[in-house]
Amino acid sequence: MADKRKIKIKVEDLTLIFGKRKQDALALLEKGVSKDEILKKTKCTVGVNKANFEIKEGEVFVIMGLSGSGKSTLIRCLNRLINPTAGKVFFDEHDITRESNKELLETRRTEMSMVFQKFGLLPHRTILENAAFGLEIRGEEKQKREERALEALETVGLKGYEYQYPSAMSGGMQQRVGLARALANDPEVLLMDEAFSALDPLIKADMQDELLAIQSKLHKTIVFITHDLDEAMKIGDRIAIMKDGVINQIGTAEDILTNPATEYVEAFVNKVDRKTIITAETLMFEKNTLVQMAKDGPRGAIRKMRTVAVDVLPVEDENRVFLGYVWLQDLLELEKEKETSIEKALKTNVPSVYKHYSVEDMLPLITGIKYPLAVIDEVSGKLLGLISQTSLIIEATRFGKKEISELKERANEM
Repeated sequence: MADKRKIKIKVEDLTLIFGKRKQDALALLEKGVSKDEILKKTKCTVGVNKANFEIKEGEVFVIMGLSGSGKSTLIRCLNRLINPTAGKVFFDEHDITRESNKELLETRRTEMSMVFQKFGLLPHRTILENAAFGLEIRGEEKQKREERALEALETVGLKGYEYQYPSAMSGGMQQRVGLARALANDPEVLLMDEAFSALDPLIKADMQDELLAIQSKLHKTIVFITHDLDEAMKIGDRIAIMKDGVINQIGTAEDILTNPATEYVEAFVNKVDRKTIITAETLMFEKNTLVQMAKDGPRGAIRKMRTVAVDVLPVEDENRVFLGYVWLQDLLELEKEKETSIEKALKTNVPSVYKHYSVEDMLPLITGIKYPLAVIDEVSGKLLGLISQTSLIIEATRFGKKEISELKERANEM
């Protein structure tokens, strides 16, 4: 289904060059001269090289890459903390690169908020005062800004801590305050630059979960910068991978894992735990032959099996809800007994999955069965597709021996 959300941010040929001879460097860049060669000839560094992308309203768009890839430079161009050398940044169809300083200040105050890696809290102010600081700068009346700040603190799970000081809080809690301060402004766009990178792994995972929970309620447009591919895969609706100022690929986690666009991207994603990313939606085949409970008797079901050369088929009811499977051998027995209904042959105690199930979730379900896994709609119960055991086994061969052993242990426990 096509994504009908409007485009919130559009970036066209965005380029940033550091150094005194920017125009000379830009002219060389237009001719296709490499970043290293431009540095030699002009002593200028290409930070971002002709970035082009669109971000939909309510999307979590992750920009990732290693140190020096240009990701943090790029996000600072979106709100013009750094002025780009060339290119355009459209926010709701108006070009931020053409805004006056006064217009830009208003955009930053009302439409965009930024969360940095370093928390930047004011140590002599309470948590409530820190969360309300952006509104104070904006000139909001005290009662109103404190009400908004209290709502934001509750959203990030810090209700009851409003009169504490930053020194009494852990790193994770301080980062929640930073997030609350950004949310209190009620921005349309949230820019997050390595926001969780300074946290230890457990707190980092908690903050990722917290962000996803907040996003499910508020549906902000979020641009998130990270060097951690697992983090990008976890929180991003789409991911842009950068190297040397160039965007190598943009896509969903599965797009990037299954169809890496460059050798660099392929090398990057080889480190990712595929079994937690590849889902039922990717592996299923959709054009299924089904037996209809209300219409097909044993003979009709057998005919369908012979047409597609299989000995088991899924069954649906009159509302197209998945019921289970019937096997050829059982149908042949019913035919001999002159039965006109397939009800006695229907096996309903079969596992099914939703399209978001990962390979890790599905592998234990195929232990001891000899039929495909049904992928059903989470709401209607209708059959969306089938996943063959072969597909899952092929994915399993990509895992290490330790991972496969762990999955077998899980299967035995079920």
